[in-house]
Amino acid sequence: MKLDFDGTVVAVTGAGHGFGRVIARGFDSAGARVFGCDLSAEELAETAAGTGISTDAFDLTAPGAARGWIARVEAAAGAPVGVLVCNAGGVRGQVMRPVEEVPEADWHALFDINLHAAFNLCAAAAPGMKRAGTGRIVTISSGAGLQRSLTGIQAYCSAKHGLVGLTRQLCHELGPQGITVNSVAPGFAPTNPASVAQFESYGPEGQQRLLDGIALRRLGTAEDIANAVFFLASPMAAWISGQVLSVNGGT
Repeated sequence: MKLDFDGTVVAVTGAGHGFGRVIARGFDSAGARVFGCDLSAEELAETAAGTGISTDAFDLTAPGAARGWIARVEAAAGAPVGVLVCNAGGVRGQVMRPVEEVPEADWHALFDINLHAAFNLCAAAAPGMKRAGTGRIVTISSGAGLQRSLTGIQAYCSAKHGLVGLTRQLCHELGPQGITVNSVAPGFAPTNPASVAQFESYGPEGQQRLLDGIALRRLGTAEDIANAVFFLASPMAAWISGQVLSVNGGT
């Protein structure tokens, strides 16, 4: 079955590379009116090249930024957001350190992008979805939102657990208005510089151990994650909400 999002207003954060780029371009190919944001204007331009994707480069963690972007998207589209994909996140260059060595500012920085931004995006998109009587929210959490994180970064693991909790809570709050809220939890998919560097740091033996722990014996790709998002945003998932779909090759 070919998925058709013809005319649907889709907002994708972190659309400059990796999962976000493939998600944004996939929705565009399926006929949606796609809006993508990211920190990097240069990467967003690469995402939008040859497509109808509208882009906006800014820092989602700045005060009022997330809610302001949703307002701009709805004004430009002349309609509420139909599908919101909260993809922006990551470790922002941080590496594992003993808990006593982690500055408070670094802890807050990862919560700001992995959890607080998603909360503000959902809060801004919800009124329009309620008026429409329908909507799809898909958060991108992580296997680290369900267990320990391979990164070893305390704030990343904690924030992703929080994102799973937000997803499940909003499912019940917004469900009566016809809005589904689900999450995709990627397994190890080296699609950005940070995850590539993490995989390389394991060395040949560590890389093989990681692969041996995956039933399908391969790492994930951005397309693997994007396909799960398309499914959860589609009519085929109309009676699925509050779920965390682990896309990890059978880890």
